[in-house]
Amino acid sequence: MTIRRPPRKRRTMQLDLLFRGPEPKPEKENPAAAPLPDPAPAFVAAPEPHVFTISELNRAVRDVLEGTLGEVWVRGEISNHRCQSSGHHYFSLKDATSQIACVLFAGTARRMRQLKLEDGREVQAFGRLSVYEARGQYQLVIEQVQEAGIGALQAKFEALKGRLAAEGLFDAARKMPMPKFPRTIGVVTSPTGAAIRDFLHVLHRRMPGIRVIIAPVRVQGRGAAAEIAEAVRMFQPDPTSRIPGVDAIVVTRGGGSVEDLWEFNEEVVARAIAASEIPVVSAVGHEIDFTIADFVADFRAPTPSAAAEILAADGMEMVRAVALQSRRLTQTVASQMKMLHATLTAIERGGWMRDPARRVEQFALRLDDSSNKLQSVTRSRLQQCAQSLDHAARVLKIHRPDAAIARTREQLARWDAIFAAAAKHAHHATRQRIERAGDMLLALSPIATLSRGYTITTDAAGNILRSSKNLRSGMPIRTKFSDGEVSSSVRGVTRRSGPD
Repeated sequence: MTIRRPPRKRRTMQLDLLFRGPEPKPEKENPAAAPLPDPAPAFVAAPEPHVFTISELNRAVRDVLEGTLGEVWVRGEISNHRCQSSGHHYFSLKDATSQIACVLFAGTARRMRQLKLEDGREVQAFGRLSVYEARGQYQLVIEQVQEAGIGALQAKFEALKGRLAAEGLFDAARKMPMPKFPRTIGVVTSPTGAAIRDFLHVLHRRMPGIRVIIAPVRVQGRGAAAEIAEAVRMFQPDPTSRIPGVDAIVVTRGGGSVEDLWEFNEEVVARAIAASEIPVVSAVGHEIDFTIADFVADFRAPTPSAAAEILAADGMEMVRAVALQSRRLTQTVASQMKMLHATLTAIERGGWMRDPARRVEQFALRLDDSSNKLQSVTRSRLQQCAQSLDHAARVLKIHRPDAAIARTREQLARWDAIFAAAAKHAHHATRQRIERAGDMLLALSPIATLSRGYTITTDAAGNILRSSKNLRSGMPIRTKFSDGEVSSSVRGVTRRSGPD
């Protein structure tokens, strides 16, 4: 069996561009800017100017800088720091309005291992001004760096990040899953940047049929954050809106310094992404760049191209998978058809097709035979059960459990009488022992001694006075009788001589 697939239609990417205002008109040619006719040639010979090469000019600028300013101290915030495999560090130092490129060579960096260079850290740097002649770049070659605290932008970033995290905007539980096969994607970015070109290139290559709607915004500079937030809100479901519904929103731009990416750290952008009813992918900067939008978004892509790979399934891979499944289905159907054909052939060649009545008679005979065997087995089993019951009845009659119960009751009655007599005897013996012990205690009791005319004398503290040595004149004493006690004092002590 052969399954023919219809010819595949070539699909193209649908790309829409949303404009908040009228489309820009092409600039008209300025007549005032038309080239002027060449003036009449001058016949006065003028001295030829000195023409610098680029290298000579850069070298001259470097000499001026190094000879005029020389070595300086500067203070600023580290931005766009990167460390090469050679050990050299490249970054910028910036303040609120300006920045300067800096280089810290590996040999100098090894002497400052205790200082960690990272974006957002404010430092004081000592170095010499120079020019990198290959690019004509003005830079500061750093010789010494001292820590001066966290920069203002980094401090603002950390404060906003902590506050939004405390509100739960970064929690994984509130993040929505990405659609597996989105049909329409809304992109919030600059329409002229490299990010949208990379995104569309990868998306078109992987799945050309996805529709892309671009909301053009500024991605840096004052007011860009409000435009980004408004574009995210513009893609939200609204029955009255003329914008078609999207399955996912991508907020993206290319790489840059901390200042370039700062608009994606503003609270208004974070709130708009968090309030979105549509999954949002943040693809801002490069893989090492992190913004508040990355933490709030439902998914962070390291680059715009990675965002396209996440949202668009690989079309060629899907085509290959469908083709593989088609081949497997064709093979399975063909195999099943062959097996059914073999079965039909065997049936045709078998006895069923030649003499079906004879086959029915054979099955009838086998059915009767099975029925007879079943009846015989049933009768044999019933006889075995009857014999077992008869044997059990005879055994039960021999052992007579009612006689055994009567004998056991008689034994219990005898043991009950024995136990009762023993308990009564033990009780009587115990009572006699207790009475004898009580008589002995009574005979030895001090109260019995006092009743025979004796007394007990103690001092004021209750200590028994056993000798006259413990008495002195005027000492208070107490004398106990059998029916009370008397308090008195010693008027005199007469001691009797003799052995102690």
